Amino acid sequence: MNQLFGERLTLDWRVATITVVSTLLLIVDRYVEFTSLKYIDRVLLYLAVPLLLTVVVLRESPATYGFRLGDWRAGLVFTSGAALFMGPVVWWLGSHVPSIRDYYLPLNSGLPWTTLLDLIGWEFLFRGWILFAYARRFGAEALWVQAVPFALAHIGKPALETYSTIFGGFILGWIAYRTRSFLWAFLVHWFIGTLIIIAAA
Repeated sequence: MNQLFGERLTLDWRVATITVVSTLLLIVDRYVEFTSLKYIDRVLLYLAVPLLLTVVVLRESPATYGFRLGDWRAGLVFTSGAALFMGPVVWWLGSHVPSIRDYYLPLNSGLPWTTLLDLIGWEFLFRGWILFAYARRFGAEALWVQAVPFALAHIGKPALETYSTIFGGFILGWIAYRTRSFLWAFLVHWFIGTLIIIAAA
């Protein structure tokens, strides 16, 4: 008990900064529109702001937070495997589950570039910035920690999808953790996000 509630409280200022800023970015995304295009706002909020803060405030290389190619051989295997496994499941959900179909049907314009812009910052925030900051402090437990805000950020989407995101977030986090890059998790998410919109249409 004394060890748990010791007199000395030691906090990692980088983890604290990334936790506070990423939380604020998610809130700002919910309440503020900077442009008429949500995916442009998300590139600014989830990619540009974290990269700028990484270099200017944290004084670290973006590569420290998974902004690199990483283990590309493993990345190709994981991305291909996820596409083969998830493709039929996502197609069926998008075309047969009314709540999912109705939600994604209006989003079918501008593919695949709209989903690319919408998700690249999203993935860097969760599977890059948050994951690798937490991994240095908490090790592999960071996989579950980063999956929590990811799941909560899906509230408002179809319930079936939202329920699955704690596990999906963990898997995407594991891909990034294993490859040391957020890129491969992004490619998986981009594939799923694009395919489900096509299926809904």
